[in-house]
Formats: sequence, C-alpha cells, structure tokens
Amino acid sequence: MLHLNVNDEISVLKEVLLGTAESNGPIPKPEEAYDPKSLEHILAGTYPKEADMIREMDAFASVFEKYGVSVHRPEIIENCNQIFSRDIAFVIGQKLILANILPHREEEIEAILHVLDRIAPEYIIRPPEEVHIEGGDIMPWNDYIFIGTYTADDYSDWITARTNKEAVDFITTSFPEKTIKSFELRKSKNARENALHLDCCFQPLGKGKAILHRNGFLVEEEYQWLVDFFGAENIFEITNEEMYQMFSNVFSISPEVVVSEKNFTRLNNWLRKQGFRVEEIPYAEISKQEGLLRCSTLPLIRK
Repeated sequence: MLHLNVNDEISVLKEVLLGTAESNGPIPKPEEAYDPKSLEHILAGTYPKEADMIREMDAFASVFEKYGVSVHRPEIIENCNQIFSRDIAFVIGQKLILANILPHREEEIEAILHVLDRIAPEYIIRPPEEVHIEGGDIMPWNDYIFIGTYTADDYSDWITARTNKEAVDFITTSFPEKTIKSFELRKSKNARENALHLDCCFQPLGKGKAILHRNGFLVEEEYQWLVDFFGAENIFEITNEEMYQMFSNVFSISPEVVVSEKNFTRLNNWLRKQGFRVEEIPYAEISKQEGLLRCSTLPLIRK
C-alpha cells in the first residue's frame, strides 16, 4: 500500500508520479487549445515535438533517480497529452483529491489507476461535480493551504479559470484543521498576462524563500499578504516575461535541492546564492504548453 504524505512543497521527496510525453497525439487544432500559450505556438508552427518532450521528461526522471526518489508513470494512452499529472490529482496530508478536470481529460485518471489501486479507498476523495479544481492551484504549506482561484461572475467564460469558489469551500470543509488562504488570479487570453494556476505566479521554496509575480494576482492585498508572510527580502520577484517562461514553476526535491529549467539564468544564479543546489534540465519545449516542472509532477510521499 501507498501511505501518502504531503504537507508542503519542499520536504524530502520519496515517491512521485511523473507525467509522460509518449504518444502525445497530433498537434492540436487552434480551437482545441486549453490555454493561450499553446495556442500561440500552434498558430506560429512552433508547437513542441513529441521526441523533444520525451527527452526533457527523461532528464527530469534522471534527476529523481539521482536522489533516490521512486517514480511512477501513467500508462500510455494513444494520442493523449499526459504530461501534466498535477492537473488530475493532488495530495494534501494523507489524502489524494481527484480533480474535476476538463471533461475530455477524464481518461488521464484511468491511466493512473495502477497507482490509485495502491491507496486505501478512504484516502481518495472525489469532489462533487460543481467543484472545479486543479492541482496547479493547490499548495499545502504546513498549517496553510494556499489556493489560486477565480470567482468573478464570468468564470465560465474562461477556459483558463480552473479552480472555482466551490473548490475553495470544499477544501475548507475537507481540511478543517488547516488555514485556507485563497488568491484571485489574473485570467487573460494574452499568454504574457495569464496566470493559468497559482504555481504560474508563486512558488514557496526551502530556506524561507519564495518566487512571486505581482501581476499574476488580481488583488493587491492578497499579493502583499504573501510578501509579508515570506518577507520582502526572501522573495525573488519575476517579470512578465519570466512568468511567461514559467520561472515560478520549479520543483523542490528537498529544502536544499531545486530542479529548474537550464535557461532560467537569473533565477538559477539567485538560487545558488541563497545556498540551494540547482539541478538544471532542459524543459523549454514542454513550457510551450503553459506548464513546466511542478505541473508535470504529482508528489505522493514527502518525508
């Protein structure tokens, strides 16, 4: 059996589900794009090739291997994008919550049944239908759960709005011992403005540090709350262009070790100056789908 345990973003990682880029399917038609960045690359003819994305994910798997992390992968579904395993489920404490994702992505959950079958059924939660929720918007952080959301009346008009008010209420009810802190995110058809998930504009790190992007937040006070929580001197503030490149979507294997994209020079240099060990890998092709390292992982056990 798998005994789940995830209480933050940084504790030593023991087991993880890493997505797969195999049999990723044909280039989507523009009207099939989930997000503005993918659409941009579809229209420009620069959408990533499957072989390149497989190579990038293999590099990520190698880093996990190096640190003794046990890695699960989804079963391959023909012609299906299964890279972003964070979208389909996430763990808080000892419980795994299955996301209510875009309907045509439901089969991605079937591809991880070999992992779910090893978890006692009482530790798997399926939210009711009206709860829209994706793992990129959910961050357990010790006594807190941080949630990215969008609660305006035009929620249903935005394919980039993934976690609704009902989701915040559901998590609040499901984890009464935690303090829930939600943040309204900026949704836009412009990829340089759009915060698809909370992890597209914020990421807590070890050593009391955090990555933050002011413009990803709709409410100045909510952004300021995070600045005060971590301390301005501990924050790496990223630019619009860096948010677009997904600078905040790095992944911590432990409080000292951060996996980052090799082209994130300004961030990687800062991380090293703060005393982190930075494992740099190529992930720029995958980033063209508005997701990066955190998005393609589903941590199951952190020590």
